[in-house]
Amino acid sequence: MSNVLVVEQDACTAEALMRDLRRQGYTTLSVDTGAHALRIYRDADLVLLSLELPDIDGLEVCQSLRAESDIPMIAFTRIDEELERVLALRAGADDCVVKTWGFREIGARIEAVLRRTRPRSTVSETISLRPLHIDPRTREVRVRDRIVDVTSKEFELLHLLAANPETVVTRKELMAKVWGSNWSRTSRTIDTHVSSLRAKLGSSGWIITVRGVGYRMGHAG
Repeated sequence: MSNVLVVEQDACTAEALMRDLRRQGYTTLSVDTGAHALRIYRDADLVLLSLELPDIDGLEVCQSLRAESDIPMIAFTRIDEELERVLALRAGADDCVVKTWGFREIGARIEAVLRRTRPRSTVSETISLRPLHIDPRTREVRVRDRIVDVTSKEFELLHLLAANPETVVTRKELMAKVWGSNWSRTSRTIDTHVSSLRAKLGSSGWIITVRGVGYRMGHAG
């Protein structure tokens, strides 16, 4: 399940969009300013960005997001002009649509962008670290016979660690491979996701902290 960050200043438009995206199986979060989007975008799988924002020009937000990350991004605008779409694409958006879209169209565009940008898993078979099982084809996590409800980013983080069970994965590598970012400043993002995963898996023993370096896969009976 992919998490879409909607950046839109009009509350009614944002709510209608989020409601329909949820019907299509996405999880959603909405913010109404560019500054807020730049603070929290790392927890999303895709950003749906209005170019008309109250604080920062939407094209500047596009450029800032792309400078920091490879996160998939679709811009949308009220102005139905070729130049506006070209500027958005040049600023770093993967696609640009006009706000007269139909909801089915925006859902299809999100799927298309995610297909193009989501890295293919190099491990296609289920990883079994009994009693933990991770299936990259269905993106399903099980502990014994219990399905563990994880977010998209939690799955990618856990899968990366489990695919390299004897290796310490650095925080920088986690940011690059899971969040598509070279952002190297201290971040609580990884810690928050690790803490959530430990709670959901029922033991802190599954993910081991290697102080000053990163994390490695552990084991819990």
